[in-house]
Amino acid sequence: MDIATILGFVLGFAVIIGTMLYEGNIAVFFNIPAFAIVFGGMTCATMIHFSMGQFLGIFSVIKKTIFHKASPAPELIQKMVNYAAINRRDGALALEQEIPKIKDGFLAKGMQMLIDGQDEEAIRELMELEIQYTQERHGMGKKILEFMGSSSPSFAMVGTLIGLVNMLSKMDDPSKIGSGMAVALVCTFYGALVANLVFLPMAGKLGQHSKIETINMEMILEGICAIARGENPTAVREKMQVFVSSKRREQVKAKV
Repeated sequence: MDIATILGFVLGFAVIIGTMLYEGNIAVFFNIPAFAIVFGGMTCATMIHFSMGQFLGIFSVIKKTIFHKASPAPELIQKMVNYAAINRRDGALALEQEIPKIKDGFLAKGMQMLIDGQDEEAIRELMELEIQYTQERHGMGKKILEFMGSSSPSFAMVGTLIGLVNMLSKMDDPSKIGSGMAVALVCTFYGALVANLVFLPMAGKLGQHSKIETINMEMILEGICAIARGENPTAVREKMQVFVSSKRREQVKAKV
């Protein structure tokens, strides 16, 4: 679980709700017409813009944003060094007993190709294709969240205009002016809140997760290909450490 994401949501809403309570009656910020305009309009626009499959996939995107946990670089490098040592000592078939312990599907697929005796070129071609389509899937999820973030303020503006029109149409009855103004301002509040505290930050976080996962996949790819060439554990370690900044290489140096 990404603690920063959870903590950001909790503290963000705590600050907003705390301010609402401090300023007065929190009930005035709950307006069903405003909620329907902003969230209903944003949801419908997203369904129009994307296919139904892509729209329904937003739930898995949100889950990935909150619960994603990338493998740390030291752990990944150490695993590949260990696999290289097993391969050099006992051969590729000895790696088969390691597959049930692997939770990363991409790494498990690469290991299985090694065990099956496929050459480096075939392994690289298939795994690069996997990386490419993973990036495309993540990119689509990011686009959906960004669209939701940009459309929320737009529908907030629609709600604001509706509220203002209702308010102006009832200028002869001062008692009804307040309700129209409330819808107008609460719509703006909802749109700005969900766009800037939920959807746009989640899109940014998904982009960061995607970059980290892509780097991990590229590390795995290079490690698997190095093992397929029969390189020794030290060579595998040095190759994978290329993906780590020079300042951190000593910290993540795997044992051979």
